[in-house]
Amino acid sequence: MKTRITEMLGITYPVIQGGMQYVSYPELAAAVSNAGGLGTINATLYKNGEEFRQAVRQMKSLTDKPFCINMSLLPDVKVGDEIRYYIHICGMEGVKVIETAGTKPDALTSLIHDAGILHIHKVPAARYALSAEKCGADAVTAVGYECGGHPGMDGIGTMVLVNEAARSLRIPVIAGGGIVDGRGIGAALALGAEAVIMGTRFLASAEAPVSDNHKKWLLDATERSTVLIQKSIHNMMRAADNQAARECLRLEEEGASLKELMPVISGERGRDAYATGWVDSGIFPVGTGCSLIKEIKPVKDIMQELMQELEETVGRLGQISNAV
Repeated sequence: MKTRITEMLGITYPVIQGGMQYVSYPELAAAVSNAGGLGTINATLYKNGEEFRQAVRQMKSLTDKPFCINMSLLPDVKVGDEIRYYIHICGMEGVKVIETAGTKPDALTSLIHDAGILHIHKVPAARYALSAEKCGADAVTAVGYECGGHPGMDGIGTMVLVNEAARSLRIPVIAGGGIVDGRGIGAALALGAEAVIMGTRFLASAEAPVSDNHKKWLLDATERSTVLIQKSIHNMMRAADNQAARECLRLEEEGASLKELMPVISGERGRDAYATGWVDSGIFPVGTGCSLIKEIKPVKDIMQELMQELEETVGRLGQISNAV
């Protein structure tokens, strides 16, 4: 399948694995790239530039296919020497593409392009997509309210957001939020997207570095199994409706400060939960599409299933069109 994104990135299928904290390590990302998609590793998983360089080199030892580096920044974080160093490492190591999020990309785009790297910027609203295009981004990821992790505060769903972004932009749009199967990919492409980004679906893979209990939770989930937390600190997150998330909501209702919330919402606590299998003990970011996942499979099998269902979906739409 060819789209502007597959051609731009040199990948077989229009599927990108999302950057997930304490999940998007080289083993998972390489499996996605080797299966024909674009795997992603998170720069924020590494303490310093040298650790990050070793992770990039590990990724290159696991796949000879293109891959992506996710650099998510807080809105008030300035582009300093550390970020410049990470981008420099990416350039030296031949990374194909960097995805940024969290801050306006104007100061980043020229640095990324000067390193010979493509730049994708993730946005929660079409107005930010237009801004990213003006800044020189090569593509945007438009992520709707259904996503796991941090959705936009405007509450715009994927169906409207992707449609509006694709109509408004000249650069390619990647759709995200609630997409976990071939039908979702078909819908995104019909809206004008050139690819999709998936996080939750790849959580439910054999290669995902989370416990079997977390994966079982995904299989048991329904469309009502996620909640929105951290609204009070203006860092809203969609996560599994577990004991940790409910404790966070209780504290927020009582007016807790960020410092008071941290023992519950810290990423380290979530990371430890992935290791121990105590699903209720840490925040578990996951999208609403979890209700559509019915089986844990290797990434290669997931990709084949996605493409088969996409082909069936396109064929069914063709039959409907011919019948009109």
